[in-house]
Amino acid sequence: MAGMAWVTRATLCHTMDVSVRELRNHTARVIAAVESGEPVVLTVHGRPVADIVPRHSRSERRPTEQILADLEEIRALSRRRSVESRAEDFDAGLTTDDMLS
Repeated sequence: MAGMAWVTRATLCHTMDVSVRELRNHTARVIAAVESGEPVVLTVHGRPVADIVPRHSRSERRPTEQILADLEEIRALSRRRSVESRAEDFDAGLTTDDMLS
């Protein structure tokens, strides 16, 4: 892909800058790059307008019953140790997707 530029960003990962025209003409290549883990910056007249990033995959899948049992175990342990936490202490104002980004 002659016109596509690889740029090193502050995050120390390689990012591919792709114009709208290049995206239209080389969609399969751009998607292959994203699938392989490379973030892509979409540009219009050289100006960045969007990021195309790989989706995060779960590192572990656990049954709901196991998660609920683990939470109950934590609750019981905190009671035994007289640990109290207010719900607002845990409100970071972010979703889990925001935290992974």
